[in-house]
Formats: sequence, structure tokens, C-alpha cells
Amino acid sequence: MIMEKPWLAQYPKSVPKTIDPSKYNSIVELYEECFDRFRFHPMTICMGVTHTYDDVDKASLAVAAWLQAQNLPLGSVVALMMPNVPQYLPTMIGILRAGYVCTPINPLYTGRELRHQLNDSGAKVIFIVDNFAQALEQVVDETPIKRIVLSKMGDMMGLKGMLVNTIIRRVKRLVPKYRLDDPKHEVTKLPDVFKKGKNLPFRAPTMNLEQKAFLQYTGGTTGLSKGAILSQRNIVAAAMQTEAWSRPVTLEIEEVYINMVMALPLYHIFAFMLSLLGMRSGYTFILVPNPRDIPGFIKTLSKQPFHVLPAVNTLFKGLLDHPDFSKLDFSTLRLSQAGGMAATEQTATRWLETTDCPMTEGWGMTEGVAAGTCNLATDTEFNGTIGLPLPSIDVIIIDDNDQRVGFNQAGEMCMKGPNVTPGYYNRDNSDSFTDDGYFRTGDIVSMDERGYITLLDRKKDMILVSGFNVYPNEIESVMLDCEGILDCAVIGIPDERQGEAVKIYVIPEDNNVTKDDIRDYALDHLTGYKCPRYIEFVSELPKSNVGKVLRQKLREQHAIDNPQPL
Repeated sequence: MIMEKPWLAQYPKSVPKTIDPSKYNSIVELYEECFDRFRFHPMTICMGVTHTYDDVDKASLAVAAWLQAQNLPLGSVVALMMPNVPQYLPTMIGILRAGYVCTPINPLYTGRELRHQLNDSGAKVIFIVDNFAQALEQVVDETPIKRIVLSKMGDMMGLKGMLVNTIIRRVKRLVPKYRLDDPKHEVTKLPDVFKKGKNLPFRAPTMNLEQKAFLQYTGGTTGLSKGAILSQRNIVAAAMQTEAWSRPVTLEIEEVYINMVMALPLYHIFAFMLSLLGMRSGYTFILVPNPRDIPGFIKTLSKQPFHVLPAVNTLFKGLLDHPDFSKLDFSTLRLSQAGGMAATEQTATRWLETTDCPMTEGWGMTEGVAAGTCNLATDTEFNGTIGLPLPSIDVIIIDDNDQRVGFNQAGEMCMKGPNVTPGYYNRDNSDSFTDDGYFRTGDIVSMDERGYITLLDRKKDMILVSGFNVYPNEIESVMLDCEGILDCAVIGIPDERQGEAVKIYVIPEDNNVTKDDIRDYALDHLTGYKCPRYIEFVSELPKSNVGKVLRQKLREQHAIDNPQPL
């Protein structure tokens, strides 16, 4: 007999077994509660410039009023394409307050990827930082976009922002030329939105928990990304679940302001979930626009105490590998949250030795607002599992016949809870759920008698590069258009720095195509983390009798050719 929900017996006393999202009518009501509770607390710090919860409240209201003045129907989709800058959160919250649906977009997307998301979501308006405007220029006429709001990196940094914009544009030359200022495009500058919005009437729309709040796009196995519908209920639930789970640690922090390092990109579901957690507890977010600049990141950390540091394994490792990181003061660090990709025991051990703060590993998915399972925030040792289901989340593990398996047996993890998506936008969702309503995660796991879950493998061929989902079919469909490639197949291979790296096997059409040609083509048509790091020319690919590439055979062959050291 399998014990029902054995994980509940492991919960600390301060963590509730369930949460009730019906406490709120919408995510906007939850946000407004946070603004009222923490109005004069600092909410964001970026490049030394601080904004309070009150500042963000007022800026988001201005965005909301301006958007309503554009006469978009309620429920319209608005796109947001920005890195971690001070204007991100007020813009995102403003979109929601106006009664619209937000679809965050990876700023590193190529024109092809951007075009698909804008067309699939039906977005009519886009807020974009001008560093990435060139990609929009390439495709905007092929999308439903009617109005563009252009922002500069330093738009909410006052006088310092003028210096930041000058350095980015003229010294570092990080803003490629674009012509979106052509009169045929309805273009507004973000400072004008803030200025005009302050003097426009705002009408709070009637909302309920079943309404769509986000279209969060994730990689698609068909080669096209899919928009996970995240309802108001899903978002509210994730906020309450993650706040409840972290409570045993955050209650022990005696400082007035808890600083969370926000180096993970806010357009990614993991960072978005963390922003929900932080706002519920009045955190200050230390925004890091470019975490790849490790020396600059470390310099940012040196300027103020930090209590919560979430990251993917590769970012933890990148910090540890820099000689200056160990010189920082870690006396205030209480929670190092690992997610987005599997954490390694080696990195976890080094992190504990350096910071005296254990890494807490969790698991989540876009379709569950990144709230899923997590180890206890009070754990002092790394155990190699992805922890226990969070409050109000139910997990079952099934075999290929949809029958539940016993403890310590492998099967597909399926999840149900108030944070779980009702389905994908513009897609047939019949295969996404079991007959009794559990979402099929596609991950192969096992659960022990205490309810701790171990991630064993992925049912699909998804590749996880530094916490980002990469799907072979998408890369293959793009690379097959490269001149000189007759056929190709993509797999993920182990990579110490990124967790996994993309490897492509290519059957060349002739001997003229080179690896450099392939790399250049990939860089022009794919986001950087999707580009193949390894290229191998072959004369044939292993295929089934119906012509399907057998990627498992390629992975096995790679393992034989590249044995791991014992």
C-alpha cells in the first residue's frame, strides 16, 4: 500500500500543508497588498540606484493608465522584452493592472524566434529595450504589433541613467542600428509613457482568478515554442507556495530589509517566481543586468549585504571559479536557492565550503510557475534530490500504462495543484494531462518513503543548457536550411560549465560546408545558448524503420567515444 502524500510528514511546523489562493481576487490584488505593506521599503537596487515599493507602484500605475488609453480590449496580450533593469517590474505589473496579459520575451531571441512568439500570442503592443530593437525591426511588419514602446537601459536611473545610456551606446556600442523610429511605426518612448500615464485616468478592471495573466513561452518539441497559459490563480498560488516554503529561514533573518540577488533574468520563469516570493516578503532585489560579467557581478555583491542568492548551477560555479568571489563577506547569506537545472554535488560542496551556506536544490517548470518541489530551506547538507512537493501540490509517478508505481521505482512525474497551467495557448492539450487531471511533466523520477524525489532522466529529448530548455527538433529544423547540410541530428551532451551542451551531427551535402559556416549560420538564426558547441560530420544517422532519428543511439555512441573519467 502506497502512503498518500508521505512528504507532508517532513514539513517544518512553520510551513502550512496547503495554501488558499482564493484569498485574493487576482494577482494585482496581491501586488497591491505588497505595495501597501512595504511602501517605503527599497524594492530594487540597480547600478547603485534605488527604487522603493512606492516608486514601483506609481510607475506601474502610469504604465497601466497609458495602456488603457490605447483602447486595447481587456485581455489583450502585451509583450515585454527587457533584461533586468529597474523598469522591468513596473512595466510588467502595469500590464497586469491595466487588465491585459503579459508575454515575456527573451531579449536574446533572433528575429525568427521573436516573430513566432509575437504571432502565436497575438501581441498588439511591445515594450522593448533598444539594445534589442534590431531583431524587432526585422520582423515587426510580419506580426500583429501595432505599437512599440522603446526604452533605454538607464531610463529609470535618473542622472546616472544618462551616463549609462551613453556608455552602452557610444563606448560599448551595444545598441545595433535600427529604424523603428520610422513614421510608419507607432513608437513611444518609455519616459513619455511614464510622464503621460501619470496624468491619465486609471480604471481598475474587474478581475477573477480564472483569467489569463501570462503567456509564458517554453521550448516546443515540434520545433516551435509553446505558450503556457498562466492564470491569475496560478500566479497567486505560486507566490503563496514559495513564500510559505522559505518561511523557516526568512523568519530567522533579523535585518529590516532582506536583500535578494536577482541575477537570473526576470523573463525566465524561475526568476519571475522568485520575484513573487520577494514581493510577498518585502525583499529588496539587487538587479544584475549582465550576470555573465562575473567580475562586475562580484563588484555588485561587494556593495551591500545579501541574504538570498538564487542561481543555476553554472552561475554558482562561475562565481566560485573567480578568485575574488571568496573575498566577499558571506556572513548575511541565509539561502542559496539552486534551480533551473540539476545542481552538482561538486559545486554544492565547494559552495558550502566557501560561503558556509548550503545550496538548496529545487525543481519547477514553466507550466507550474516554477513552483514544484524543493528541499527544506533549513537543510544543511546537499542530498542530490529535488526535495518534496510544495504546499497544495500533489505528485504521482506513473508507468507507460499510466499506472502508479511504488516507492523507489522509476516513472513519469505528474503534478496537480493551483499553480499548474490549464494548458497551452492555441494547442491541443489532450495529451498534456492524465485522465484524472495531473499534468505530465515528461520527467522520469523516483520517490522514497519519505516523499523525497530524485530526478533520473527526461522522457523527452530536451537539452538543459544553463537552466534553459533547448529542444533538438527546433535546432534541426533551423539548421536544415543551412546551405551544404543534407541532414542533421541534435543531442545534448554532458558539459561541466553549462550542465549540458548542444552537439549536432551533420551529413554534408558536399565537402564545401565547414564547421565555421555552420557556426555562423547558427549564430544568425538561433539564440546563443541554442547554438551547437560541438559539430561532427557523419556519413549517416541512426534511424528507425519509419525514418525517425534515434537520438539515444547517438548519445550512447558519444559516451563510448568520450568516456567520463572515473
